[in-house]
Amino acid sequence: MKSKIINNTLVKFLAVGVLNTIIGAGTMFLLYNLAHASYWLSSAANYVVGGIVSFFLNKYFTFESKEWSWSQVWKFVLNVTVCYILGYGLAKPLALKALAGQSVKVQENVAMLVGMCLYTGFNYLGQKFFAFKKK
Repeated sequence: MKSKIINNTLVKFLAVGVLNTIIGAGTMFLLYNLAHASYWLSSAANYVVGGIVSFFLNKYFTFESKEWSWSQVWKFVLNVTVCYILGYGLAKPLALKALAGQSVKVQENVAMLVGMCLYTGFNYLGQKFFAFKKK
């Protein structure tokens, strides 16, 4: 019996995630480290840019959703927003506490990496069981 969580959609989701990571994380770390944008602006830009790529690739490639509706778009946006707030909202205080003796730059770079990981896990579950759930 196939697992409802771990199956071929997880492999596709992770492959799409690699592309999103290159595009989104590249945007985030460039904004933070080169443009000196804030933690929140840099990480949010990651998910605006990556979110657009993610919506189309995950909708049509990963979850093979044929449906098109504004409801589905709003579910995706809601899911990404909640996952972003959870992932990055949890990561920052954890990194600040764990790396209390380090510079803010180190703490926030680590927080962004941890936030990416948390976001990815939450996002997969949200897209699979909420945004692109098969009827």
